[in-house]
Amino acid sequence: MNFRFNANSANWRLLPNLWDAVAFPLIICLIAMIAVAFHQTLLPIDSLKTQAISLDPENLPEYAMRTTLRMLVAMLASLLFSLIYGTLAAKSRRAEKVLVPILDILQSVPVLGYISFTVTFFIALFPGRVLGVELAAIFALFTSQAWNMTFSFYQSMRTVPRDLIEVSRGFHLTAWQRFWKLDAPFAVPGLIWNMMMSMSGGWFFIVASEAITVGNNTFTLPGVGGYLAQAILSKDIHAVGWVLLTMSIVILAYDQLLFRPLVAWADKFRMENTRSDKAPTSWLLDLLRQTRLIHQILTPLGLLFSTIARIPLRLPKRKTVTVGRPQKNSSRAGDIIWGAFIILLTLYVAYRVISYAQSGVSLNEVGHVLLLGLITLLRVAVLILISSLIWVPLGVMIGLRPALAGKIQPIAQFLAAFPANLLFPVFVIAIVHFHLNPDIWLSPLIVLGTQWYILFNVVAGASAFPNDYREAAANFHIRGWQWWRKVMLPGIFPYYITGAITASGGAWNASIVSEFVQWGDTQVTAHGLGAYIAKTTAAGDFPKIILGVAVMSLFVTLFNRLLWRPLYAYAESRFRAD
Repeated sequence: MNFRFNANSANWRLLPNLWDAVAFPLIICLIAMIAVAFHQTLLPIDSLKTQAISLDPENLPEYAMRTTLRMLVAMLASLLFSLIYGTLAAKSRRAEKVLVPILDILQSVPVLGYISFTVTFFIALFPGRVLGVELAAIFALFTSQAWNMTFSFYQSMRTVPRDLIEVSRGFHLTAWQRFWKLDAPFAVPGLIWNMMMSMSGGWFFIVASEAITVGNNTFTLPGVGGYLAQAILSKDIHAVGWVLLTMSIVILAYDQLLFRPLVAWADKFRMENTRSDKAPTSWLLDLLRQTRLIHQILTPLGLLFSTIARIPLRLPKRKTVTVGRPQKNSSRAGDIIWGAFIILLTLYVAYRVISYAQSGVSLNEVGHVLLLGLITLLRVAVLILISSLIWVPLGVMIGLRPALAGKIQPIAQFLAAFPANLLFPVFVIAIVHFHLNPDIWLSPLIVLGTQWYILFNVVAGASAFPNDYREAAANFHIRGWQWWRKVMLPGIFPYYITGAITASGGAWNASIVSEFVQWGDTQVTAHGLGAYIAKTTAAGDFPKIILGVAVMSLFVTLFNRLLWRPLYAYAESRFRAD
């Protein structure tokens, strides 16, 4: 009798329930969207010209689906890149010397710079197919998402508390096991908040990614960005309004269906001994937990990942030398050889780039571009300062209140995803009508790509701040400015530095779409490096594109090396939890 009862109970657990009936349509719709979108990528590339973007609002649901899938694919690629690249940079001292500066340069290269040189490559991979242009657009979105996530993951792995590292050594965890049991879980809260920011960053550059113009070649993909680009060219203010409504719905949807569940799930990785009163919640996560059949299907996947994380993989150990001095000398010799190799490789690449750029660039042009870079640098520095003064205190207030964070999260995501192109009509009409100075009044557009990196990272830092530390500060009656100086600012400082570094790169990128704006045939241009790159990209002048991108990379790298990196090292040594 017991056996029959247990068997019936097991069968009963496999039967679908009401919650399965709600969850299954969501999954089936996602699979159908992927299948339809993939089929459309196999169409001939000429279909992009024969099937022009229609401004009929009835087409926006399909366009929104195509754009959302591109961004999700780019997000998955960015996540994989962040895990691999951030781990190598954090775990290998020699790799860090190369990978971190490369990451600085990669985030300084504007989206238009990547598009200019990659669209031909991807089209050549799949000649005559839309798939090549699709991959170029996905890669452009990847470049607007990956660097921010990688910096976040790298920062988290560099600031894992030392006592937790000692515990992992006490349990004799291998490097593989420690990654999955300590490093990755510790980085999850900050990584998820930066994934939100990266998704919003993709929306910010959606027009540049889906309406690709390089010289005489123009490719416009079906999507929200392509729709908005056509609306701007047609001066159709009603179509711009429909884009705004569509974006609001899509951002709310992926907030509820993706990021809210991830935030609620990641709450269990908070480093604390006591829990806060109100933990973040998600109706979708609760729904999946209450399903019967879907839960049974997902359980084996969870067991598989858990088993993989426990595999005691060990890297080959280096031979140990008993005498200390030869080992130290060997390590120093290896560093010298490695450094010499990197320097020679850098000089060779620089020589090749300079040789190509000299064909269409004079010394006067170089001096002019350097001056434009200084102007954009001034804008970026001022806007970073203003954004920090506003969003650091607000980010702390939001991060310490999970209920408030849940309400603010979709609003902040929408504002962060708000493309500057949507504001072109307002700024162009106002500047032309009132004869305003574009150098001043186009600058606020850069803020759209700057402030949110700081806000989201500060929120992530405040959310990950241990609740027991807060209770200790309350017990010792630490309040006011002393609470900020002694408790909260040290706790969020590494997160703020990560946000400021990515904000700097985001602001330089935003300058390309903010210093050169267009509404129909009317163009307004501010002096700056962003406008220079935008114009040369539209003209297809590759030597000048290389010059503009190289100067922008130079300024961003020097800014990071001289300011943000020293602050980052200070944060890592001074404010790391023990």
